[in-house]
Amino acid sequence: MLPPSAFVILVSSFPIMLRSAFILFIRLLTGASALWQGCDPREKKLRIYFANHGSHLDFVTLWAALPKELREHTRGVAARDYWGRNAFLRWIAVNLFNALLIRREGITKEDNPVSQMADALRSGESLILFPEGTRSRDGTIAAFKPGLYHLAARVPEAELVPVFLQNLNRILPKGHLLPIPLISTVVFGKPI
Repeated sequence: MLPPSAFVILVSSFPIMLRSAFILFIRLLTGASALWQGCDPREKKLRIYFANHGSHLDFVTLWAALPKELREHTRGVAARDYWGRNAFLRWIAVNLFNALLIRREGITKEDNPVSQMADALRSGESLILFPEGTRSRDGTIAAFKPGLYHLAARVPEAELVPVFLQNLNRILPKGHLLPIPLISTVVFGKPI
């Protein structure tokens, strides 16, 4: 039988172990390689990574492509209505990925996603956003929602880093449950 202190350590380290295993799984599944064009991955700067959105793999692939030092201080912004709809999904989003769950509909002054994101940035956390607001069915980039603009205006010291996710919409298209193993690329562009 484990002493209580060993049990606490084991339980508290479980998300970290699971996170490492999941990162390896995602890297194997997507074969994603990171290309840094005009952005230095060794610089620890406050950043807003914004990318096209075509698959449920988008966030985890982009997040896994970050160097460990950056990943530890980077949170994905996720829809609360989807990732918070039950305890299991909420646990995965918050404990495994340290996601920031935001409201997409019925926004109030007290529950404003731009304010939540600005607070996270001001606390030193970089963010991953998908400014289209939802996944694309055919890989085309839709019009951006205004949140990225408002966030950049509130936290001008944060670099805006465009990211292009190639092929993920073909690996796990919207509406599909089984992935098709293909090679993908995460291209980090020049900060704005």
